[in-house]
Amino acid sequence: MIDRKHHKIVFAFFMALLMSCIMSFVISVFNVGFVSNIIHVWLKAWAFAFIIAFPTITVVAPIVHKLVSLVLKENRDT
Repeated sequence: MIDRKHHKIVFAFFMALLMSCIMSFVISVFNVGFVSNIIHVWLKAWAFAFIIAFPTITVVAPIVHKLVSLVLKENRDT
């Protein structure tokens, strides 16, 4: 197993993997339809999307965490 200190990078990996998978499939079907080689088209798009998504998530995630902190109210236990 991977040590918990690597949580952020492991999270980014799986988030990028799943989001790029789903989005590349949807966009591939939207652009070319359910053609006979859709699996090949999708896997090629997925590989490219993952290469972009993984470093993007590692850079963008801390910014998103800060934005979320700005828009959420603090919990006050009084």
